[in-house]
Formats: sequence, C-alpha cells, structure tokens
Amino acid sequence: MIELVWIGSAYLMGLIASRLLFPPLVGYLIAGYALHASGFTTFTAIPHIADIGIELLLFTVGLKIKPRSLIRSEVLSVGGWHLLIVTAVSALMFFWLGKQITGGLVLGVSLAFSSTVLAIKVLEDNGELSSFHGRDVLSILILQDMIAIALLAFTDDHQPTPWALELLLIPFLRPVAYRLLEASRNAELRLLLGVTMALAGGVFAEHLDISADIGALLTGIMLGGHSKTEDIAHKLWGLKELFLVAFFLQIGLNNLPTQQQALTALALLAWLPLQGGLFFFLFIVAGLRARTAFVSSLALTTYSEFALITTESVVNSSLLGPEWQPIISLAVAGSLAIAAPLNRYSHILFAWLEPVLTRFERKKRQPHLDRIPESLGAAEWLVVGMGRTGVSAYAALHAQEKRVVGLDADPTVVEIHLAQNRRVIYGDSEDTELWSGLPLDKVKGVILTLPQFSLRCSAVTQLRQRGFRGKIGTIGYYDDEQEELMRLGADFVIHPLIEAGNQMARQMLKIKNPDA
Repeated sequence: MIELVWIGSAYLMGLIASRLLFPPLVGYLIAGYALHASGFTTFTAIPHIADIGIELLLFTVGLKIKPRSLIRSEVLSVGGWHLLIVTAVSALMFFWLGKQITGGLVLGVSLAFSSTVLAIKVLEDNGELSSFHGRDVLSILILQDMIAIALLAFTDDHQPTPWALELLLIPFLRPVAYRLLEASRNAELRLLLGVTMALAGGVFAEHLDISADIGALLTGIMLGGHSKTEDIAHKLWGLKELFLVAFFLQIGLNNLPTQQQALTALALLAWLPLQGGLFFFLFIVAGLRARTAFVSSLALTTYSEFALITTESVVNSSLLGPEWQPIISLAVAGSLAIAAPLNRYSHILFAWLEPVLTRFERKKRQPHLDRIPESLGAAEWLVVGMGRTGVSAYAALHAQEKRVVGLDADPTVVEIHLAQNRRVIYGDSEDTELWSGLPLDKVKGVILTLPQFSLRCSAVTQLRQRGFRGKIGTIGYYDDEQEELMRLGADFVIHPLIEAGNQMARQMLKIKNPDA
C-alpha cells in the first residue's frame, strides 16, 4: 500500500510539473514534502532505492567517460578556487554571526559543492555529457566528490583505511568484465550484468570505507570503451530513472521546516546566483568563451545532495544545532527545483544574455579548444557529427577526392579522428556563435548527422539565416521530421534505415547468381 502511495504521488506531481513546463523531478520534490505534511515519513526502502539509483546513474556515466580527456587545467583552477573562496566566505559569515565555527566551516564547504545527480541528469538529457563543457562540469563534480569523501571522514571521525588503495585494482579487471560482456549475448543478461557490476563496485568501495558512488563510477569507467557498453547504458536508462525518483522523494520526506527555518533556507538560496557568478568569472579567467562559461556555471549552480549527509554528520557530532537539517534539506530541494528548468533552457537564456555576457570575455586569449575555428582551409564539404553516419559520409567524400572536414562536439572523438589522419575540428552545434562565425565561404555543402532532431532543425535554420546558399543534407527518422527539415531549408533528408535497405538491394543485385 505504502509503495502505491509514494509512486502514485510522484507520478501525479511529476505530471503536473511537466504540464507547467517544469522537469518532472520538481514534482517529485514537491510530492515528498506533500507526503511528509500528510503524515507520511520515509521508510527503510526509500533511502536504499535512492542509493541504487545514484549508483546506476554514476555507473552509466562511467561507461561514457574517457579518462584521458577528463582532467583539464581549467578544472583544477576553477574547481579549486571556487571551493577556497566559498569556504573562506562561509567561515567569515559564521564567525560574524557568532555561530559554531567548526560546524559552520564544514557546512560552508559542503554548500560549495554542486549536485552531481542533477548536473549529470541534465547533461545526459540534453545530450551534452560528451561535449567540452559537459566534460569540464563532470570533472569538477568528480573533484568535489573526492574532497567530499575527506570532509565526511573528518566529520564522522571515520577515515578510509589504507586498504582503500585496492580501488586501483578495478581497471585490471577489465579483461574479465569484457569476457562476461561478450558471453552475455541476451539483452536481459546484459541488463543484469550492468546492474550487477554497478552494485558490485559500490559494495567493494563501501567495504574499503569509500563512498559507494565512487565505486560505481570507477566500475563504469573500467567497463567503458567496449562496443556493447552503449547498449547497456541504453537499457539502464529507464531503470535508473525509476530508482532516482526515490532520491528526490526522500528529500522532502525527511524533514518539514518551520517558518523561520524556511526563511533561512530562502536566504541560502539567495546566495546561489553569487556562486553561479563566481563560477562564470573563474571560467572566463581560465580562457573559456562566455557561452561555455555560462552553460557550465548554470549546471553547477545548485546545492549538493552531499550537503544533506554532511549536515546530518555535524549535527550528530554536536558541531551545529538540529535545526540546520530541515534548513539544508529545503535549500537543496529549492536549488534543484530552480536549476532544473533553467538548465533545460540554458542555451535560450544565453541567447538573450549574449550581448552582455560576451563583454566579459578575455580579449587576448591563449589558443584553446573552446574557440570558433578561424579557417576550414580549402575544405568544400563539412560533415557535422562524426558518429558512424558522419564517418561514412566523410569517407565517401574523401574516396572521391573531395576536400572535406568533419566537426564534432566531443573532444575525444576529435582526437581519435585526428590520430587516424582525418581532418576533424571541434565545434558545438548548439553554439549559435559557431554558425555565425564559422567560415563557410568556400563550402559547397553541409551534411548534418546529429542524433537530436532539435539540433538538426537549429543547424539548418541558422545556416540559412546567415545566408548560406550551399547544399544542406541531413537525416530524419519520421515523415514529420523530413517535412519540417525540408521546410526549414534542407535540400534533402534521408532515413538511415531506409537507405540501408536500398543499399542492400543494390548490392544483392550486383552479385551474380552462381546457378546462372
């Protein structure tokens, strides 16, 4: 009965939120507070289910991580300076207010962390997890998680054992994991293997007194790189979404703040724009363009779910009063509810604010991947999106000795193609500045193989609006997609599966019948 109540409440409030153009997770947060106000309290299964959801989320993220492209100079500088500045400010504030300094300092550090769950979920929903800014955000989140482990050890007086170094053995298990994956030819078995490995990584990490989330992430990274990992991530998508509902519900189920506590939580929420502004400033100083800095900062402008754990620890250690638990709970929930819709429309928001934000860009920037290509050389054909379809189009043009260049938003994909002597440059198709600044004078045609329909529509629209008169070819999976793309200015639209059938028929007809 109780399961029906919390699942049904989550669905109802999620449906209302989606109808009001908010992400469903905003409804889940409200459902948690509504259930608490109705007399329901959290039960043992909810936190456990929430933990599983987070582990599955981080496991699927690990499947997509390419470690060599994860750590960047701006990550250490932006993440490190932001943490130091926020910690210093919080310490001064608690000293000025006459609060308990140690507990306030720990709380201030934890409030400098951003929500890993929300940021990754938003980036994944937007298809930006592999983009330049997506990797920077993910790297900063991992850096924060590493510091969070040490902070939690300090507040709990429970430090990781030296055996924690055994986590470094996980990458050496890759051959065994790959063999299991090859043996799991059934779709259900691959799904079970993914869940098993995510939970096994979490259990192993907990055994070493390390956060289970870190273990799940490392296990995903270990399994990543196999051709079938994308299939596992796809199958885990709906499952982890269901488990994550419990995470958002439990925030509201845990505590219901008083009026004074709610006002304090609102005061903490008022500080969020300053944290976001600090992130933006540090990204600009690191040499990033205004668009990248803005989108990255928006993804990081939340309070972390880790603050809930830290607050409980400092309260139990008598470093802060118990009234801080409902305050931080509401502040975290409020930050997630505010940030979720803003991140969904982050590119639209930047388009509105672009004239103001671009003024902060550094005039003389060092050569950086995050820049608009100044030249395409002698290229006459541009392929946007270097996945399987894009690579095939690139190879076909190159085979006919056409001058072609590829463009992709994943820095690692760019590096791989460059190593294979293909001419590929970095560029994010969602960047309006890219289409207005890309030198297309010599380009005769653009091929768009972007997976998201909205991105293809946006690219076609912006190309035609800037006056590009060359050919535009793209893909479409439904009749209405083809009609819309043609209306926007595409010269032709093909369905990949239909084209595959046509090619198969042509090849079959070319084969001579041995009995003829």
